Amino acid sequence: MSTFGEKAVGLSFNPSSNGDVDKLKRLYADIIDHMDDVRKGYIARGDNLEMVRLCSIAITEAQTAQMWAMKAITFRDV
Repeated sequence: MSTFGEKAVGLSFNPSSNGDVDKLKRLYADIIDHMDDVRKGYIARGDNLEMVRLCSIAITEAQTAQMWAMKAITFRDV
């Protein structure tokens, strides 16, 4: 079963079998999973909802950075 981070970055999608794609997606998935764990901790304790919001923003920004990284390493000048 895939983790939240693996789903968030589309870890299994790499039609070109590019090793850099695999590596970067794994790194971003790990970052997202870590931030999700932190967020879940705050939710479970029911405290500091601002920290929950900040974790969610960090996850969104990591997804954005991952997408730009994919664009950078797969860009082909035609």
